[in-house]
Amino acid sequence: MKKFFRYFFSFLIFFTSIGVYCTNRLMYMKKKEDEFIFNREKAAGRLDPVTLETLKKREINIPSPYGYMLKAIATEPYPNKRYIIIAHGVTENKLNSIKYMNMFLERGFNVIIYDHRRHGESGGKTTSFGHFEKFDLKAVVDWLKADKGEDILLGIHGESMGAATMILYAGMVEDGADFYIADCPFSDFGEQLNHLVKAEMKVPGNLFLPIADLVLRARQRYSIRQVSPIAVIDKIEKPMLFIHSEKDTFILPEMTQKLFEKKKGPKKLFLALNGFHAQSYNENKQEYEQVIDDFLQEYVMK
Repeated sequence: MKKFFRYFFSFLIFFTSIGVYCTNRLMYMKKKEDEFIFNREKAAGRLDPVTLETLKKREINIPSPYGYMLKAIATEPYPNKRYIIIAHGVTENKLNSIKYMNMFLERGFNVIIYDHRRHGESGGKTTSFGHFEKFDLKAVVDWLKADKGEDILLGIHGESMGAATMILYAGMVEDGADFYIADCPFSDFGEQLNHLVKAEMKVPGNLFLPIADLVLRARQRYSIRQVSPIAVIDKIEKPMLFIHSEKDTFILPEMTQKLFEKKKGPKKLFLALNGFHAQSYNENKQEYEQVIDDFLQEYVMK
């Protein structure tokens, strides 16, 4: 009997250690340094410090429902009520959203960019790949509507985790915006993790995911299964543009295609020829902007 308990506790410690290791990699994923992002975007010509400094804008602290502040920048050169909120991807910050901000400013939109929890200048200790972030996005939307009125024309653009967050938010509140643009989202977090584990470790991710999910629920009070954009996509009725690069090996383009097929109502799909993950705009700028214009003309600016 003593030997049984010894083996039992040894296995328990072993599997708990695996779960803690896996969840640590998710919750505390290594982020890019803010200075690195700034220098990268500046060197690529996507961020001009002088232009950014002279833009009519205001810095805002928006309270998260989880007790920290979300750092946002509102760029509002236009007296109209057309706004778009931009949600960046994991490991990035709001500086990565400036290229999209500039694109929408050129199209007559006022723009809100912000840092997700645990990214950039926002608070928060862990990353949840859309689960907690969707409530933060709701806080940003609610703040904007309280500040500018419920009658604004509102779009949301999300990239990677930001796109998944946007879909989870829209499915939760049943269309909190007037249109959505989802750039390279994952369709299901469990499937995405399984894909990444197989690519990195050459073993099925399903060997580890049940353990990681059990520990994640104990540590963060949510399940990997709850982070599933495809489970809520059919609740979204407003127009949505889906964008993905055909060469993306990090989040496979098939995930966006599945989301597109299940989405009801007005929708459009653009598969970019060049670029890997989250590079569709950087590597296909002209085509990307054209599909944005076509989408806005067809579904938004009527």
